[in-house]
Amino acid sequence: MVRPLGILAGFGFVAVLLFSLVSGAVSFIKEPPAPTVEHEFHLHPKPLALASNGPFGKFDRQQLQRGFQVYKEVCSACHSLHLVSFRDLKDLGYNDAEVKAIANQWAIETPTLDPATGEPATRKSTPSDRFPSPFANEIAGRAANNNALPPDLSLMTKARHNGAAYVHSLLTGYQDQPAKLLKEFPDAKTGDGLHYNPYFANLNIAMAPPLADDQVTFADGTKATVDQMATDVAAFLVWTAEPKLEARHRTGVAAVIFLLIFCGLAFLSYRNIWAGKAH
Repeated sequence: MVRPLGILAGFGFVAVLLFSLVSGAVSFIKEPPAPTVEHEFHLHPKPLALASNGPFGKFDRQQLQRGFQVYKEVCSACHSLHLVSFRDLKDLGYNDAEVKAIANQWAIETPTLDPATGEPATRKSTPSDRFPSPFANEIAGRAANNNALPPDLSLMTKARHNGAAYVHSLLTGYQDQPAKLLKEFPDAKTGDGLHYNPYFANLNIAMAPPLADDQVTFADGTKATVDQMATDVAAFLVWTAEPKLEARHRTGVAAVIFLLIFCGLAFLSYRNIWAGKAH
């Protein structure tokens, strides 16, 4: 008796699921959801070719140094890199003296107070320190940026789908709102303090366009266009998010080669062991 009841209960459960699926599909066909402005005008990141792409990718140290320069001279005014230490910059090709000189350009607050002013005392950073935040706390960060807190960039290319391409497209994607958008969605006009960018999730971003042509002067003579700076800083943020990328690629290639050799030896051993079994 228990078994038939269990079978009936199972059939009933399946019937309810099928009914829900069919009714949902019919409702979707008869009354499709209204299009949203984000669905209509949000763009996927443009492909970005970097030396670190692919299973054999390697970092272009010269490009990473240019990207770090863009971060230091432009992005660091608002964004932190709290997971990166100054001494990590040696991976970019800087020597110890250069790393120490770079660290000395940042100041870090200490737990003690300045006896003359009562304000928190500061000291110069050392290579072992991590990049400090440009703001004392979240409240200060929001107050300086129209109540929008600039995110930390340490893992940004890991936190976003197609991270490097997203960063590049976002930095180069600022534009005026399309007339078609304003015609179809008049209530979606970009508000005060916001900027239209089709690569941002909700199309309107609080960050003003951060880059302009010739904003920095690269030591290697590369022309500092907006596209070049966006590409270089995207490459740099790939490194901050995964500084051991090259080692991972080398390990992966070695593992694949080992498995191929092992499979070949295993097949030859199989042929040798079972060669006389067919007779």
